[in-house]
Amino acid sequence: MKGIGKLLSFCLILGMLLVSMDTNAQRLWSQVALNRSSTYVGQPVEVKISVYTSTWFTTGLDLGNIKVNGAFTVYFRPVSISIQQDGKTFPGVQLIYHVFPYTDKDIIFPALDIEVESPAEGDYKGKKHIVKTEEKPIKVKPIPSKFSTNEWLVADGLSVTENWSGDRNKVKVGDVLERTISRTAAGTVSQLIPPIAWDSISNVGLYPSRSEVADQKTKTSISSSRIERMRYLFEKEGEVIIPELVFTWYNPYRNQLYKRTLKEVKIQVAPNPDLGVLASVRDSLALQQQELELEEAEENQPLKILGMSPEQFVLVLVAAIFILIILIKLFRKGFYSWKQKREAYLVSEKFHFNEFKKAVKGSSSQRTKSVKLYRWLDALELDEPSAQFFAKRYGSEALQSQVATMEAGWSSGKQFENMNLSEWASAREKYLHREVKVDSGWINP
Repeated sequence: MKGIGKLLSFCLILGMLLVSMDTNAQRLWSQVALNRSSTYVGQPVEVKISVYTSTWFTTGLDLGNIKVNGAFTVYFRPVSISIQQDGKTFPGVQLIYHVFPYTDKDIIFPALDIEVESPAEGDYKGKKHIVKTEEKPIKVKPIPSKFSTNEWLVADGLSVTENWSGDRNKVKVGDVLERTISRTAAGTVSQLIPPIAWDSISNVGLYPSRSEVADQKTKTSISSSRIERMRYLFEKEGEVIIPELVFTWYNPYRNQLYKRTLKEVKIQVAPNPDLGVLASVRDSLALQQQELELEEAEENQPLKILGMSPEQFVLVLVAAIFILIILIKLFRKGFYSWKQKREAYLVSEKFHFNEFKKAVKGSSSQRTKSVKLYRWLDALELDEPSAQFFAKRYGSEALQSQVATMEAGWSSGKQFENMNLSEWASAREKYLHREVKVDSGWINP
């Protein structure tokens, strides 16, 4: 019973320690909230990413903008927040994004790995942590069928202004008037403001200029503007009516379509006796238009890297790196094998025999030839490493005679003259096949 009591006491203390450790453990967590999970094309979804800690953050948290496939995103500055849980206040940072789908395909706000610095409980020094967030799917509804796709704009409001260069009351053939229309939309980005659909006009040449777009962002909202210009070339005298322009936008909060209208403009074109001016101005405007279209065509060209799209370039690059890694491994393996063979060759009898042959064929000294010969003989497994023994055991009578002559010529220093290397090579082959010559004839051991 006494032992059981000690065991229960130990378990109780251990449990209290574990509970205490869990209570004191630092907490870091995230929350991702959408103001809606279903939206129209162009209608923004507000995404709030909140990161909390049980201590505090020692460095700022600012991810900047992020990419969401199929949507434009706008990032607003981080905001300090706090949350109450179990009677305790936890500080946090909130990041706010507005996501604008530009296609009717569903999109996903991606999961993120957010790096934060926060000290552990009872400590003051910040440590790096990775806080993961969950991805959020967003359903995108297509443009309602009763609305024109080319004029679809989702906005909280729209203002439209126009101004003209030149005097509309004093126009003659060959004159050019430039009209500037500015639109400012609240709650959207400039990429989603549709371009103006200009109507053709009889006896008037239309030459649009490059449009200008811009976004204006505050701490919590965004608005955008699009400025477009049209140059009208009046080619014949008489009355010209420039039709009205209607701009619409859809307010999803009120579920209503709104419009603003620029009224039609009537211009009385007077005759011009100098018709050469008309041709000159027309040619000049046409040339400018061609240059503008060429510039826009170049700008609209998809990004190419070495003639490939970025996706193709990445695939080719990955394949090239993979092939390069294989080639490097094969090269290292081949080099290692060659190195081993080379090292084995440099200590083999074949190497020393070849060295001996080169010495005899070349202009090496008699001493060098002798050294090479006996270094080779040392590499053979002979009972007696001498030329006489080798010649007698494996050589022909001609080689034995050659060796006898060589031995007799040591004193004269001409022992290697008239040496027949083929006899040495033939004897070496017999040695390698261990064909031992005995007095009674050839035998194979």
